[in-house]
Amino acid sequence: MGREHGGNHQALLNEGEEAEMEMFGYKTKGCRRALCIAGYVLSCGGLLLLFYWKPEWDVWANCVPCDLEEADVVLLSTTDEFHVYTRKKVVWLSVAALGRLDPTHPLMADEGSLLNKVIARPELKARCLQVQKIRYAWDVSAKRFVKVGVLEETHTCAEIHAKFGSGLTSAEQGIRRVICGPNAIDVEIAPIWKLLVKEVLNPFYVFQLFSVCLWFAEEYIEYSVAIILMSLLSISLTVYDLRKQSVKLHRLVDSHNGVLVKVLRKEAGVQEVESRHLVPGDILVLGGGRSLLPCDALLIHGQCIVNEAMLTGESIPVTKTCLPGGDQGSTQPWRESCAEDARRHLLFCGTEVIQAKGPVRAVVLRTGFNTAKGDLVRSILYPKPLNFRLYRDGIRFLGCLIGIAAIGMVYAVCVYVLNGEEAGEVVKKALDVITIAVPPALPAALTTGIIYTQRRLKKKGIFCISPQRINVCGQLNLICFDKTGTLTEDGLDLWGMILAEGKSFQGAHCFSSGPPLPWGLVCGAMASCHSLVLLGGKIQGDPLDLKMFEATGWEIEESSNEDGEGADAVIVRPGVKAPQGAAVGGMAILRQFPFSSALQRMSVITQEFGGERHVFMKGAPERVVSFCRPETVPDTFTSKLQHYTSRGFRVIGLAQKSLPAGMEASFLTREQVESGLTFLGLLILENRLKSETRPVLEELSAARIRSVMVTGDNIQTAITVARNAGMIPPGSQVILVEASGQAGLPSPSISWKLLEESKEDQGHSESEERYLEVGGGRGPDPGRGRYHFCLDGRTYEVLSQHFRNLLPKLLLDGTVFARMSPPQKASLVQELQKMDYFVGMCGDGANDCGALKVAHVGVSLSEQEASVASPFTSKTPNIECVPELIRQGRSALVTSFCMFKYMALYSTIQYLGVLLLYWQLNSFGNYQFLFQDLAISTLVGMTMSLNHAHPKLVPQRPPARLTSPPLLLSLALNLLLSLAMQVCGFVLVQKQPWYSTRDLLRACSPRNKSDAEFPASPNNRTEADVDNGYKSYENTTVWLLSTFNCLLVALVFSKGKPFRQPVYRNYVFVLVLAVQLGVCLFFLFAHIDGLYATMDLVCTPFLWRFSLLGLLLLTFAVSLVVEEAVIENRALWALLKRASGYQSRSHYKKLRRTLERDPSWPPLNRTDSASSDVVRVAGFGAAYGNPAFVSHEEPVCGPSV
Repeated sequence: MGREHGGNHQALLNEGEEAEMEMFGYKTKGCRRALCIAGYVLSCGGLLLLFYWKPEWDVWANCVPCDLEEADVVLLSTTDEFHVYTRKKVVWLSVAALGRLDPTHPLMADEGSLLNKVIARPELKARCLQVQKIRYAWDVSAKRFVKVGVLEETHTCAEIHAKFGSGLTSAEQGIRRVICGPNAIDVEIAPIWKLLVKEVLNPFYVFQLFSVCLWFAEEYIEYSVAIILMSLLSISLTVYDLRKQSVKLHRLVDSHNGVLVKVLRKEAGVQEVESRHLVPGDILVLGGGRSLLPCDALLIHGQCIVNEAMLTGESIPVTKTCLPGGDQGSTQPWRESCAEDARRHLLFCGTEVIQAKGPVRAVVLRTGFNTAKGDLVRSILYPKPLNFRLYRDGIRFLGCLIGIAAIGMVYAVCVYVLNGEEAGEVVKKALDVITIAVPPALPAALTTGIIYTQRRLKKKGIFCISPQRINVCGQLNLICFDKTGTLTEDGLDLWGMILAEGKSFQGAHCFSSGPPLPWGLVCGAMASCHSLVLLGGKIQGDPLDLKMFEATGWEIEESSNEDGEGADAVIVRPGVKAPQGAAVGGMAILRQFPFSSALQRMSVITQEFGGERHVFMKGAPERVVSFCRPETVPDTFTSKLQHYTSRGFRVIGLAQKSLPAGMEASFLTREQVESGLTFLGLLILENRLKSETRPVLEELSAARIRSVMVTGDNIQTAITVARNAGMIPPGSQVILVEASGQAGLPSPSISWKLLEESKEDQGHSESEERYLEVGGGRGPDPGRGRYHFCLDGRTYEVLSQHFRNLLPKLLLDGTVFARMSPPQKASLVQELQKMDYFVGMCGDGANDCGALKVAHVGVSLSEQEASVASPFTSKTPNIECVPELIRQGRSALVTSFCMFKYMALYSTIQYLGVLLLYWQLNSFGNYQFLFQDLAISTLVGMTMSLNHAHPKLVPQRPPARLTSPPLLLSLALNLLLSLAMQVCGFVLVQKQPWYSTRDLLRACSPRNKSDAEFPASPNNRTEADVDNGYKSYENTTVWLLSTFNCLLVALVFSKGKPFRQPVYRNYVFVLVLAVQLGVCLFFLFAHIDGLYATMDLVCTPFLWRFSLLGLLLLTFAVSLVVEEAVIENRALWALLKRASGYQSRSHYKKLRRTLERDPSWPPLNRTDSASSDVVRVAGFGAAYGNPAFVSHEEPVCGPSV
């Protein structure tokens, strides 16, 4: 409804972003509202509850479609496959109360300001709505809702300095505060009553309330009380958990709300205000020790050192530099003009300023939930719904049960009406069928299994904040791994230095065994070209920088100069471990051009004590040599670089040049500094594999789970690590895919190059060589290709934009993705998901934050706050947690299927028994229901899930769907067996010679020759006293058969190998079943008048009881044989698939079959060119990225050298 309305009724909110929504404008109508209120009253709140569950129906019933400009209610719908609807009210905010505002003139000094466009005149009001904690205002000129609480991105560098450099006026600040709202990330601690009401209004609990009311009306008191107690316990635990999470999140963000900060005002100068009053455009004055940033800000003056561990997971001090003044005539927005270094000028909310150098001023860019911290918190508050087939099938499954219940209701109504029963009795019996066919304990039973698994994971140091993803772990068939810190050790060992002289390389200088490096330009570069800082007497910074600096034996200290060009410069001097006789007494680092992942380099300007000035550069060797004079680069540069990277070393290039005397360092641009350099050599660092990496990857490979490396490191290094780790098995062919040209430019090309293995890796057998030939037969593991594609981030981007048809083919056998930026990592995960892979991502929680969030299962190895966006966090900093998570996930998934099957069959068994007895206007007694519901199904539901995971990962995965043929066949056959058994008992008991519908003691009386050994009961022999409406031979027979059947089905469905440990290892479950079976046998063979009277049972001859036992054993044997020989027979199902021609519909498997028939795939030693058409892909922009992260190894690749 409403979608057909024309005009400006419909629009997109946050277009192109992850939180994109479709919005529709509606206007409330009084007459419709009155009718709905009447409906609320007449339905006793039922209609209101329905509208609570379905907000779109509420809007459609109360409102009429209109243009967004006139709307007082907005209906929002997510643009993903879930289409979740939300109702939001449009409110008016007035700035008239601020006084002295002239409606005829612009309210803000900046006429182009967004706030001038959202305030309607002469009313001086703005139309606003709040969606997921973000405030939007109606742009009167653009006719759309726009985000406020952020500074406009259209300002140039010069405008930022000119318009905001001296601060806002009080009037401007007041207007911005009203429209943008407070600068606070307020996560309220939800009141217990609110959490309670929200939980109780869950459809499941509403259904339970309906069931309990019906049971009380039928005096089914005991089970009603038991269900109430169980529900209260479940609700209490849920509310407690939600409250605990609410408190934890509140404490996480509360420290950033309400801190005192210094702000520069135009009239009043520097003032101290509460951070809640900050608005976009304010000038924040920093200094005076450590402080937490309460907003996102753009540094426009000074320099500071920040700890961004909260957002990036890396406790490495980051140097922030001020935004350049820019060209006055430039119209390029500030972010685009310094795109490569934009994040180096940004200070993020929640991060800590460790040190401020000089008078530091920053313009407030974003406030509240618009900040980087706010975005992280919102990702927790509003997680993306999980699209897992099991949960969708579960809803359909419940729908089927409701359909079955509807058939039973019709049957019950017909039977009771035709027999002339009262209307009230007919209604009660019909409604009873619903509560029997749809088991109220199903969600609780499923939740129990997840809770048990979560506890087991916690014991192993794996913490989960998204329990519903545990089942998804059982379906994972592809895992993406970050390299540094995940597969390899965090730290780097300095191996050596290859010095360059002219057009050739000298011998290698080994740091571990050789003497310390003597003073020279190389030593100067290693001692000064870094971003290390001295904090509390301890040197801190990037581990690579730290290793490099420590190898020189020099020391670092802060300059004490008050003014001049060397003020706040970092001083480095030879230390006691440095070689004696250094030619210089030290150096001052006058200026830094910090490392940028986009630029792949950093540079510094230094001043020798009493000597000349130098420029030193370090970075990716390919990038460094592009800034060097060709005559200084050795001819063997490429081969030397490949030699070391192919052995798994991390290689850094060094370069330098001398600056002419009298040239002021502060006035030089980066382009001027980084030109005409002299190449100094290659710094070689070793990054070792973690000891756990190879065994884990071998275990995953044996289980047919693909492993993919996604890293920011050099591609040759990544390939070598992949080979050493076993991702690329010995003898496998590696195809390097490289793009020429840039993404977005016309006619780039893709080249395919077969890489030769190094000699040390060629120890594979001749048989392996034959099987791995391109175009030959498939290998022993059909899940892995016989070749492996390796590519970098630039190639990936070109493929995404110009070779969309090739991308899935490459991803099918892509093993190494190097030089990948964080958004590219997230995009890669999404592309793999489109191919129907269940993708896991394992990383350190920093640069992998986006990929961890979009993957089906994200596992962070970092305990920093940045990891809160990841569903799973491991205390153990290695990848051993991945197979453990898959094992537990498979166990939990199989447990869920077992519980679904058991609860479905248990309710159907009870349903069939009741419908059979309805034929005689009879039913089970209250205590009979109580025993089955409480003593049988509830205990089974609580203990069946206690099976631990099987210790070995097997190649096959559990089914992902409730509608899979084996599972449906299992349910159908067991249902038919149960029906046949109960009908057989129901019919045969009526054919017994002692059967009577009136004399219920006849079977055990002395007159019954078949069972003369039973003495006649001396008490209460009259028919009226014995029969209370439930007692009958049919009731006793059907109830005993159905009760035993519930136990036997639990045993049959309790799966063990290959995903769970055998059922006999579940000691509690076995004990419970044994006790239950003993009690049932006692009911069958004991004849105790009081017990039988309470349970509404009647005495039957021993021979009949043995007949029932024989019927049960026969049913159990057939059920067990069917389950083991048919349902669990994988060979049989594989044969049936081949016979029927069935093939998997997964995209990646269909593509695999297609490529196996293509003799031209894979392409080798050729180049493919793209057409001039460019396909724009929204993946990189739409994927979640950590806005604060600046990786020291994650570049968006530039041109290769």
